[in-house]
Amino acid sequence: MFLKIIKYFFLLTAIFFILWYFFPEKKLDTTKTIDKITVIKHKRELSVYSGEELLKTYTISLGREPTGHKHFKGDNKTPEGIYTINDKNPNSAYHLNLGISYPNKKDRTFAKKHNKSPGGLIKIHGLKNGYGFTGKFHRWADWTQGCIAVTNKEIEELYYNVPLGTPIEILE
Repeated sequence: MFLKIIKYFFLLTAIFFILWYFFPEKKLDTTKTIDKITVIKHKRELSVYSGEELLKTYTISLGREPTGHKHFKGDNKTPEGIYTINDKNPNSAYHLNLGISYPNKKDRTFAKKHNKSPGGLIKIHGLKNGYGFTGKFHRWADWTQGCIAVTNKEIEELYYNVPLGTPIEILE
């Protein structure tokens, strides 16, 4: 009897995860211009706005050490502060990416004061090429080196609808 219960438990759990994985999420309204991005790290959320109107909120993964502001190259932290989207890379190793203007002058000054590099190449990106099948499961852990990760479908929405120069505020 006990083994039968365990078997059904695992079967129901597998069915739940399969349904969750394939359940479609709300699509971005592409008729409106994105003019602001906000990231709230402790909630693992990236939200896009047109004016004051919230268009969509994405669930994200962050750097492996998500608490606190990025100070140095290799600290695996996601920066905090106000930056801009300054680059788009269609040939990224992570499906597509949007560049974030980290480090700014304040970040460089702080790192220099400590005789270290502030690092750079902070991006909003999809999943590593060849690992797109991971899909929503990537959200279960913070795994980047300081970037903000979304699914491949989500980075496609963002990549094609976020203009260069869009401000991004990253909050703890």
